[in-house]
Amino acid sequence: MELSTFWFLLIGVLWTGYFFLEGFDFGVGMLLHPLGRTEKERRVLINTIGPVWDGNEVWLLTAGGATFAAFPNWYATLFSGFYLALFLILVALILRGVAFEYRGKVDSDVWRRRWDVGIAFGSWVPSVLWGVAFANIVAGVPINENGDFTGSLLTLLNPFGLLGGVVTASLFILHGLHFVALKTEGEVHDKATAMSLKVAPVTIVAGAVFLIWNQLERGEAWTWAPVLVAAVGLVASVLATRAGRDGAAFLATGIAIAAAVMALFGSLYPDVMPSTTDPAFNLTVENASSTPYTLKIMSWVAVIMTPVVLGYQAWSYWVFRKRIGTRHIPAVDVPGPTPSPGPA
Repeated sequence: MELSTFWFLLIGVLWTGYFFLEGFDFGVGMLLHPLGRTEKERRVLINTIGPVWDGNEVWLLTAGGATFAAFPNWYATLFSGFYLALFLILVALILRGVAFEYRGKVDSDVWRRRWDVGIAFGSWVPSVLWGVAFANIVAGVPINENGDFTGSLLTLLNPFGLLGGVVTASLFILHGLHFVALKTEGEVHDKATAMSLKVAPVTIVAGAVFLIWNQLERGEAWTWAPVLVAAVGLVASVLATRAGRDGAAFLATGIAIAAAVMALFGSLYPDVMPSTTDPAFNLTVENASSTPYTLKIMSWVAVIMTPVVLGYQAWSYWVFRKRIGTRHIPAVDVPGPTPSPGPA
């Protein structure tokens, strides 16, 4: 296998890990108020992802860094052409992170509601725009002979791209609901379970239309297999939910996410960014990649560091594996100003 192909596959794996892990905490952020009717319930939801959400974003940084190093031409075209969309995602992620940290700094309902808006905004925007971006990467965008994107933000807002945004948002919501059901108890758990059964049909229909549309226009014969696996995963998540098997339901949506990413990357290869202007201008794993020596050095670094990252993340999830409920949430304790000393 060529190293350029190896790194294309590895980048697909990194995006799979990102969507699997960050997908459920985006889902929790989008569900903060629909599921959390009281302050204690909202704190339960935030605490389910509190120890892991920032670690999950490591996969995004690694995927972006790997694209920059392994496929600099792909990176240049993607990040310049999709600049506004990616900028909105970055702003949303920054606001989301700040909101998690500052939400509990002041004992005020108004204060917390304002930061809750930041969490919701920072979860909804990336969930939708990642779907829009990847749908356009697979379908192709206008690229000229120099590898420059010649469209605009409106170019990305085509029917296939918008459907991609609906699919990722609904899939992350469903994935998040299964994670909440897995990690909570009591009323929050029951509400997450009931809501997942309502969201699942929307996700299944939208996902089926999107993947079949992509498959009919640009898929390979073998990519029907991951499409089928994704469909089976979503249906299995519903059956597992009805059987009260929260872990199996969460794993099933995770498998559906992984299979969907595989189907998209499989239909994209050997291109990394097709051109709708002229197929001769397509960016491929060959003409967009770095030198073989660079890819060789990167491969050794990946072999050494990947097990370290996986081990750390596995350990963190193991440490915070127990369920939580409102009974575990103490009263708000916000430090007040230090009293000034009295007269001597």
